[in-house]
Amino acid sequence: MIGSAPLYSQGSPEEDQLGAWYMYFFNKKFNNSQFGVQGDYQFRYWDFGGDLEQVLLRTGVTYRPKNADILFTLGYGHITSGAFGESSATSVESRVYQEALFPQKIGARVLLTHRLRLEQRWVEGQDFRTRHRYNLFVNIPFNDTKLGKGVIHAALYNEIFINGQTDIGNDRTVQLFDRNRSYIGVGYGISSKMRVQLGWMRQTTANWAKNQAQVSLHHSW
Repeated sequence: MIGSAPLYSQGSPEEDQLGAWYMYFFNKKFNNSQFGVQGDYQFRYWDFGGDLEQVLLRTGVTYRPKNADILFTLGYGHITSGAFGESSATSVESRVYQEALFPQKIGARVLLTHRLRLEQRWVEGQDFRTRHRYNLFVNIPFNDTKLGKGVIHAALYNEIFINGQTDIGNDRTVQLFDRNRSYIGVGYGISSKMRVQLGWMRQTTANWAKNQAQVSLHHSW
């Protein structure tokens, strides 16, 4: 979620109200190539579906160097954010991002993934700014040593967001710390290329904190 001073001035989110995010993640490696694509389409609500928080559409080109277990992405995202409550006001953001994704394994079952992401953001009504993100994903399969068809797994992550600039124009500022997201969930492998997850995420910003239910589909094709 992005910070937008014009929207938040109309009222902060209800912190005791559970919201919901519905998400689709995909990735594809091109045949006989080091290149591919990945992306995610997310529909986020302050409640369970009537009060729009965000629509996020993001797609990128990936590159995996030979003999290196790391994946680089250059991508673009388009985000429409809604105001909390009865207001129908929205704001739009265009975002370019670069990221590096690399896995790590601890023991036989603890699967870690580190993600470093840099964003260049053009938010409606604000000056251009950047943001830095680090996410640590943890997947722990219960009935196998890797994720796959029929495998049930625990899924956890924590991501921190740091603003590159604090001045957003017109004598307005944001804090250096933007937000933190902590997540715990459970997933199931529908097939070797598709899994579904159901979980709970706690998002803490500089001004408020809120719980979100999450339903996500993860698809490799």
